[in-house]
Amino acid sequence: MAIRITKKIKAYSVATPDEKIVSPAPADVAPAAPPTAEIIQMHERLERPETLVGATYKIKSPLFEHALYVTINDIVLNPGTEHELRRPFELFINSKNMEHFQWIVAITRIVSAVFRKGGDVTFLVEEMKAVFDPRGGYFKAGGVYMPSIVAEIGSVIEEHLKAIGLIRDPGLSDAQRALIAEKRAAYEQTIRRGGEAAAATVLPVGDVVVTGEGAGFPPTATMCGKCNTKAVVILDGCQTCLSCGYSKCG
Repeated sequence: MAIRITKKIKAYSVATPDEKIVSPAPADVAPAAPPTAEIIQMHERLERPETLVGATYKIKSPLFEHALYVTINDIVLNPGTEHELRRPFELFINSKNMEHFQWIVAITRIVSAVFRKGGDVTFLVEEMKAVFDPRGGYFKAGGVYMPSIVAEIGSVIEEHLKAIGLIRDPGLSDAQRALIAEKRAAYEQTIRRGGEAAAATVLPVGDVVVTGEGAGFPPTATMCGKCNTKAVVILDGCQTCLSCGYSKCG
């Protein structure tokens, strides 16, 4: 490479083959951007840190004498950067009830292995919530129907994944909340008047009970096929859910 000399030569020396000739950088060339750290993705070869963050959830089912305590620990990837991400890493289930110890240990190991594998782990939620107990399910606090213990564990995993941002919960819009409040008010007003025969078969408003999570529904309400909550009443001849607003006539 030819180098143009623009100044007088005051001294010189002979360069050896081992020496590198450093050419000055042009003044109009911007300095190179500083190197950035490599983004760490979740994969099965990622080693477990000494400390993990997590949460413990309590499951109290009428099918079990003792409560189940589900602990989900998360690993924080790329901490302190704009790419910081919290991903589930392992799951533990603890209980005094040793009757179902085998399948509880199996669930913890399989779910933890799926967590460490990386990728989209949200499919576990739907798979576990679709498990039905042949002996029948139960209603947990809030009037939400759980078809099995495994389904409630799946519901706990869903709640945790929503908390760390892996599952986006659209929730109810302001218009939907206003519609549900309007339907609830109309239902209570119908009960007070005692006008319609369909509404006369249900208990008065004073018998409405709080079933959990701040939601009060009549004890005679039936289960909603959309949100699995025991909150469906008859309003203007239509089955109306006071929890999610779903309505069906005919």
